Amino acid sequence: LRMGMLLLKGLVISTKMKNTIIVRRDYLHYITKYRRFEKRHKNIAVHCSPAFSIKDGDVVTIGQCRPLSKTVRFNVVAHEPAVNAQAGKKTFRVF
Repeated sequence: LRMGMLLLKGLVISTKMKNTIIVRRDYLHYITKYRRFEKRHKNIAVHCSPAFSIKDGDVVTIGQCRPLSKTVRFNVVAHEPAVNAQAGKKTFRVF
């Protein structure tokens, strides 16, 4: 890990690609006019080493790295197995 490297946590929603997973990051965005938060999310393409056996619903820690392809700029650093598998892919979760 380099100094100034961005570390993020997110939920795995797709493992269909070879050595690449899709991680969903949920966050809240504050709207000043209404003094409320709205839910937002981003999907991030992440390189996953074959050393990790990752399934949908797992929580992963990802670190920023050099561009590996057109969309992949992150690497899996750590992996936590899914706690409750019955919660849907699109449910809002903040870590």
